[in-house]
Amino acid sequence: MSSRHLPLSRRGVLLAGAAAGAALALAALPAHATARPFGRYGSPEHRRTPRTLYVDPHGRGDFSTVQAAVTAATGSGWTLVLAPGVYRETVAVDTTRTEATWIGATENPRDVVIVYDNAAGTPKPGGGTHGTTGSATTTVQADGFTARWITFANDWLRADHPDSTGTQAVALKVQGDRSAFHHCRFLGHQDTLYADSTALGVFARQYFAHCYVEGDVDFVFGRATAVYEGCHFRTLDRTDLAAAPYGFVLAPSTANANPYGYLVSRSRISSAAPDAAYKLARPWVPSSDTTARPSLVVRDSWLGPGIDAVAPYTNMSDAFPWQSQRFAEYRNSGPGAAITVPGNRPQLTAEQAGSATRETFLGDWTPWKEC
Repeated sequence: MSSRHLPLSRRGVLLAGAAAGAALALAALPAHATARPFGRYGSPEHRRTPRTLYVDPHGRGDFSTVQAAVTAATGSGWTLVLAPGVYRETVAVDTTRTEATWIGATENPRDVVIVYDNAAGTPKPGGGTHGTTGSATTTVQADGFTARWITFANDWLRADHPDSTGTQAVALKVQGDRSAFHHCRFLGHQDTLYADSTALGVFARQYFAHCYVEGDVDFVFGRATAVYEGCHFRTLDRTDLAAAPYGFVLAPSTANANPYGYLVSRSRISSAAPDAAYKLARPWVPSSDTTARPSLVVRDSWLGPGIDAVAPYTNMSDAFPWQSQRFAEYRNSGPGAAITVPGNRPQLTAEQAGSATRETFLGDWTPWKEC
């Protein structure tokens, strides 16, 4: 079997406990998931609504690939119910397909996996390379998108491509306003979750509730106004580096005019790497917007020993020092949150924290009521 089908053994959601080097596999599914692939969400014979489509890689639905269903679902308000399986494909939802909902039928994100293995340096069939944006397994540009109980993954591995310099490999790039992800998983290494917007002047709001994200370099990044609530971030070990830092959990690129960037609340950060091997964040000021002023608040969260408590922030470019950006914390706990050098850990006051909430960041949109 070629290396493009060999994910990391630590990705339990893909390997289901198999030994290192085993082929991509699903966890053993309960009997009802086999007998009723769409669970309580109907079937093509008993369609939940006229705008519900059923996807099953084994041919029991309307379509066998997610992209085929997306292509058929023109306009607004479609629901895709995904049967358990591994969907090895790239998927793109353009701006015209608004108010879409994707549901993992078993209500367990380990059972429904959308995965591919493009990286920024991967050659495109017509010439050139994909670049970071083009590497995404799934790209969502439409407003009003909601996903529940789905794993979005990119299993491109540095070890398989030792000569590649374009190692960014995005699992999901989401750009639409009012984009919500409930109980989803995002797996990759560098640039796993790209929470962005469609243009510099567009302030897209996004909400991630009870999600799991893993990676190493800048694995949650972009310019969206994004709230991560009750999420689990996990930093991966690396054998290709001799010394820390191994990577950075968050890299917002918030536009200067946007008062709200990333908010991490009631979440936790664990690590498979040595203690203090990771930075909590670094600001990303991209060449496409050198006026960006990245914004990040991490509050009421548990930071494990993998985070460097002495110097949790660093620069991506010395021309844009992190101290000049909008980084702050509030009431965090755990060994990675210990304040040993106060100047390296800016803290919100209680009054300031009163405005660092999901309600303030997301305005009149209340996706947590849909959890």
